[in-house]
Amino acid sequence: MMNLLDTHTALWFLNGDKLPEKVKELIQNSENYISVVSLWEIAIKMNLGKYTFDGGFQALRKAVKDNGFKVLPIKDEYIVKLFDLPLIHRDPFDRLIIATTITEDMTIITIDENIQKYDISWVW
Repeated sequence: MMNLLDTHTALWFLNGDKLPEKVKELIQNSENYISVVSLWEIAIKMNLGKYTFDGGFQALRKAVKDNGFKVLPIKDEYIVKLFDLPLIHRDPFDRLIIATTITEDMTIITIDENIQKYDISWVW
């Protein structure tokens, strides 16, 4: 199974906190991707003091690589899909992550109830 980790999922996993055991095991035993959108969101929120990671953003990037997460770039197909998404969720980062999930036919690992309202494969 190919999973796309929602921003909070990736951050919580890499920080070693807050995830249910079944979610940790799924991440540890699957092929996982993180969108560059999530890295962008984390960088912004770290600068604003809303997110923290021991060692800062460079340490987070290293942890992404060390855990074998593949980073997905933004493709124009995602933007096309984003345009057609219903406005269930208004967060621009999450909408692009949803469009990525749909376009790449992945399962998203998220606790976000608004994301779970879309016609996508999700787990928590």
